[in-house]
Amino acid sequence: MGILTDLKVRKAGPGVHGDGDGLYLRVKPSGAKSWVLRVQFQGKRQDIGLGGYPADRSLAEAREEAARLRKLARRGGNAIAERDREKVAVPTFAEAMDVAHKELSKGWTDKNAAAFKASLEQHVLPKIGRERVDQIGSKEVIAALASTWTDKPHLGKKLRSRILQVLSFSKARGWREMPLPDARELRDGLARQPSTGNFAAIDYRDAPSFFQTEQEKEQTAGRMALLFTILTAARSGEVRQARWSQIDLEARRWSRPPEIMKNRKRHVVTLSDAAIAVLKEAAKAFGKSGLVFPGQRVGSSLSDMTLSKVMRMAGRKETVHGFRSTFRDWAAERMPHVPAMVAEMALAHKVGDKTEQAYLRSDLQEMRQDLMQCWGEFLSTE
Repeated sequence: MGILTDLKVRKAGPGVHGDGDGLYLRVKPSGAKSWVLRVQFQGKRQDIGLGGYPADRSLAEAREEAARLRKLARRGGNAIAERDREKVAVPTFAEAMDVAHKELSKGWTDKNAAAFKASLEQHVLPKIGRERVDQIGSKEVIAALASTWTDKPHLGKKLRSRILQVLSFSKARGWREMPLPDARELRDGLARQPSTGNFAAIDYRDAPSFFQTEQEKEQTAGRMALLFTILTAARSGEVRQARWSQIDLEARRWSRPPEIMKNRKRHVVTLSDAAIAVLKEAAKAFGKSGLVFPGQRVGSSLSDMTLSKVMRMAGRKETVHGFRSTFRDWAAERMPHVPAMVAEMALAHKVGDKTEQAYLRSDLQEMRQDLMQCWGEFLSTE
């Protein structure tokens, strides 16, 4: 039982009045009253404000909060940090989306920023907009996606990526402690999307096993070209025409000239550690001049069927081109904090309309370098 009573607290004059166990009532000359708890943290005294009296806490409430923080302090915890954590107002998904959009869109084109917000407002906020971001798990995300996932597969994937982006932003802001919804739980909780006629692709979760198995086999030009294609998310034709004159190992760049690109525009690929390792292996096997992955005849490139043959020999029916989709799905599910345009630029896709292209001066090479490094590590170590 403490020393103070409700009557003593109400009539307390200016000064500091102890209740016992480190709890004090501080009264200013103006008559304003507030609670203070004194504890030890890492050998130093901490004076922790617990709010005013009676607006914030009554005597009983102050004692209850003091007991909770004292217990934490005895276990070596930081009572001030715990108090401040409790003060943080956890926003709803709708509120968090607004803040995330305001901050993240500073690096986006106007078109992408508008699409991000409009799609969530129309399809997601009616479902989970009022839910606090620290209480949204796989079940809530699945419920938000259910209506678009099979009817509009392409939109469904975009919404999944954008929801996870908002939740990742919320975690970084300290609004949620729980991990992001598990990608496997989301996939298992949603119906299989109908085929859209795209190139058959290996599920990104199966990609590391396939990649590492192929790494352990005899490293022919075709197999090394396939591994390099996977690591760079490039088109097979671009890899088959890759020349050492386009490669800068020190700068970790593959500068592809317009003539080998589908859109006839120069494009720079950022190279991961794993991609560099494949290039060094190719240099040992075939030399460091001319084609990086040469065909059997001197000066000839690999045929367009060579990489597909490696896939068939591995017992896979998916296409080589499908690895671009595999990479994109991985980026959406495992790297939701990375703006979608970074992955699109890594694929050499056009981002924005002509006006937005005119104002988008950066090709985001630093962000693409980090993304491709994570992709290489995922393939090599998962």
